[in-house]
Amino acid sequence: MGAAAKNRVAIVLVGPTGAGKTALSVQLGGEIPVEIVSADSRQIYKYLNIGTAKPTDDILSKIPHHFVNMLEPDENYSAGQFGLQARVVIDEIFRRERIPLIVGGSGLYIKALLDGFFEEDVRDKQIRNSLEKRLEQEGSQSLYADLIKLDEAAAAKIHPKNSQRIIRALEVCLAADLKFSDLQKKKVPKLNFKVLKFGINKPRAQLYADINQRVDQMFNDGLLPEVSGVLEKGYKKDLNSLNSVGYKEAIECLEGSIDFETCVKLIKQNSRRYAKRQLTWFRADGEIQWFMLDDKMGFPEISRQIIKTYQSTIEI
Repeated sequence: MGAAAKNRVAIVLVGPTGAGKTALSVQLGGEIPVEIVSADSRQIYKYLNIGTAKPTDDILSKIPHHFVNMLEPDENYSAGQFGLQARVVIDEIFRRERIPLIVGGSGLYIKALLDGFFEEDVRDKQIRNSLEKRLEQEGSQSLYADLIKLDEAAAAKIHPKNSQRIIRALEVCLAADLKFSDLQKKKVPKLNFKVLKFGINKPRAQLYADINQRVDQMFNDGLLPEVSGVLEKGYKKDLNSLNSVGYKEAIECLEGSIDFETCVKLIKQNSRRYAKRQLTWFRADGEIQWFMLDDKMGFPEISRQIIKTYQSTIEI
């Protein structure tokens, strides 16, 4: 392996919402020549800034970011598309002799990038719309019964009430005339670079307190006007991009179906639950080296340890 090949090492930084991934990535960006590959399924959309805790314009101007502000809110985008496109971007970063820093909390996006997801990205809007109408009229059980007939292996891995997964599997079966389970086995080629995985977390009480504080700050920064502005641009409230914590509750508040206090409470509660799900996902990956952000270890020390591990890897 030549010197150039040895230097093809990407850094992956994961963790739950509110853990400090952005702050740590900025710390790293001030010490080594990184370009950030955002693995966040919501920051990829324009106009969704406050509710996604998107990096500020100042940060975006100082450190090159990819997959941020890339799509309109009504554009469909999948983990499979991200996995393939992010590999192309990472190759370009290496050619510029810089370090890809993959940052995010969307576990599925990171899996698609590192492990492969779909070689093909099958989408058919008409089929999906038809399935969603059937879901409203017949319920998920009827669709699940169809999935069992078309792809028993896929159905066995999906909960009968997980309507979105059922619809996705049926969409693939009907649009591509392929079993969803077979398509999932089609991996993209193996990575042509090494990966160092790091996770950042906080003591649970501190993490939850920081999440609550961040939600309060989002409202102070103008979350409701941001959401109202997106809807005023003509984007529909049922878009996938808006079906996420912070936005769906804000829309309900703007519509008057919940009051302001309930909205704040729900976003805090759902954000904490989301953080718990993220940790469950990432803790299943034994390759992640975890750092606990607390009184004993701050961002500078964590950054130094990550850089030390990176440098020792490229010197081997």
